[in-house]
Amino acid sequence: MANIRISDDEPLEKAIKRFKRMVEKEGIIREWKKREYFEKPSTIKNRKKKAMIRKQAKKLRKTETTRR
Repeated sequence: MANIRISDDEPLEKAIKRFKRMVEKEGIIREWKKREYFEKPSTIKNRKKKAMIRKQAKKLRKTETTRR
């Protein structure tokens, strides 16, 4: 959970900016977007499988270009 302490002489805009940076760093927004909709287990499985295929293809392309 993100929380910040504001000192008396700190401007509010700077504190808000610091809070936003902390929220972004902890991945709270990413987690919220991930849980925004229900995703069927089969859909999750397919999405992960496609991501793995893309990752392997990218790795293969990278190794082929370095060999040339």
